[in-house]
Amino acid sequence: MTGNSSRLQLDNATLAMFQNFKTSTVISAIYMVVTVINLVGNGLSIWLLVFRTSPKTPSIIFMINLTLTDLALGSALPFQISYQLQGYNWTLGSKMCSFLTLVFYTNMYCSILTMMAIGIDRYLGIVKPMVFRKNKRRKSIAVISCLLMWGLVLGVLYPLMTTDLTYHIPELGITTCFDVLKMSMLPSVAAWAAFLFTLVFILFLLPFCVTTFCYVSVIYKLSSDCKTIQKGRAIRLAVVVLVVYAVCFAPNNILLLTHSVLRLFYNKSMYMAYKLSLCFSCLNSCLDPFIYYFASKDFRQKLRQIMNLHTLSSMDTIRLENKETLYSG
Repeated sequence: MTGNSSRLQLDNATLAMFQNFKTSTVISAIYMVVTVINLVGNGLSIWLLVFRTSPKTPSIIFMINLTLTDLALGSALPFQISYQLQGYNWTLGSKMCSFLTLVFYTNMYCSILTMMAIGIDRYLGIVKPMVFRKNKRRKSIAVISCLLMWGLVLGVLYPLMTTDLTYHIPELGITTCFDVLKMSMLPSVAAWAAFLFTLVFILFLLPFCVTTFCYVSVIYKLSSDCKTIQKGRAIRLAVVVLVVYAVCFAPNNILLLTHSVLRLFYNKSMYMAYKLSLCFSCLNSCLDPFIYYFASKDFRQKLRQIMNLHTLSSMDTIRLENKETLYSG
């Protein structure tokens, strides 16, 4: 994201990146690997979650929502790969550019919000079980929450839908997609500040803090009154979720804020680093199936059956049914 409104302001670092074939090849290779793992892992996950897992608890509903966003990203990445391999030359028109950019960023922020929702659901099931049991409308609340997430993210990203995100660079003979944003996308610097604040602090930092609180509380609760198998699985789930935040989401959002501030106020750029961080943000779609494995007993059992692995022993099954019923759905 550059925030440029004219070719004369296109910085040298961005121009150099467009001519760096080695960087575009590395990015394309990463996207290829992510695409394969994404489509295979999430294709299997959506089949298990939709057709083989019952009942559809709130956690399962949130996981289905997360899987759908991941599959949308996996379907969009081949277009990004083609764009990179053609030397940042977009040939599919402005509307397709806007749509695929929207898919890209919707995946990121819907994933962040959905993982927060899964964390809250587990927190209520383990730390506040009485409140959890009394709520008879949990499924409806989960569905409404998913719809609100999509509404919030699409509302914030609305400028991407209404702006021509392509940008022609005559001196290089290419037309970029989203790599050069026009200042005119938003009416003022204040609007840009509000846009970036919402992305970084409302859609990333706040959910991160809530998710961290939920999982730390869950681990603390289980460490005092639960057996090792439940505590170990909860810790592994918390580690996977926090790794996704730390590796996939944090660098991208921090660099987004830093780069945008530098471009808007100091005419400097960190675009190369930001571009590379976008690759790592896509890795979340490969790690999400691990979240399902540790968060859902049904998902684990169905996956083991498909992979022809031994199911849990009868003693473990009884223990899980007694201990995990409130929070493993």
